[in-house]
Amino acid sequence: MKQKQNKSYKKKVWMILLLLPFTITIYILAIIGWQELRKIPVVQEWAESIQNVKDIKNKFEVPPEYISIYQKAEEKYGVPWTLLAAHHRIETRFSTMDPLLSPVGAEGHMQFMPCTFVGWSHPSCNGLGKGDIPEKDKVNPEIIAKYGGYGVDANGDGKADPFDMEDAIFSAANYLAASGAANGQIEKAIFNYNHSDKYVEDVLHFYNLYESQLQKLEATLEDEQTEGL
Repeated sequence: MKQKQNKSYKKKVWMILLLLPFTITIYILAIIGWQELRKIPVVQEWAESIQNVKDIKNKFEVPPEYISIYQKAEEKYGVPWTLLAAHHRIETRFSTMDPLLSPVGAEGHMQFMPCTFVGWSHPSCNGLGKGDIPEKDKVNPEIIAKYGGYGVDANGDGKADPFDMEDAIFSAANYLAASGAANGQIEKAIFNYNHSDKYVEDVLHFYNLYESQLQKLEATLEDEQTEGL
């Protein structure tokens, strides 16, 4: 029995040794073949277009996991999703800031002052808008509706929570839309979000950057589709 196992093992080893040169040869020929194919203009253009798409995607710094949320918020409120991404980048560096709470009291992924989120007609709201709102009321859609806030329960869990990603982004879109962004008044809306000329400049920088990168990516993909027809 042991001799049979040894013979079987040796047979497998010999088969591997016999096939190894053949495998290496095929691999080398494939590399040489690809190098030769790349010299053909059509193939060269195709390879370059793929690389171009990869390069643009790699440079597009917006985290892909957030893009669908921005886009859904855009569909509902008409605010460019690239503007939402720019605000997210400036406010919390795409939620990498820890904690998601500013020294003046702005809260969550998109840094809302509690009075803006819940509503400035709340009896405790004044000054910068930190207010003295009970935690349970801060996320209560009925309370927010009562006091005219911009907080949104985007995921339908019964809470409008600035620390929930979907709620925060939809709330930002709601606020920016009400401030004119949905009607093309981008700078006015940004300034309303944060009354600072420097803030407007910073958000506009990333908004224009993302718009430019998006247009390049879309143009490249469109060219590829046209060439493929």
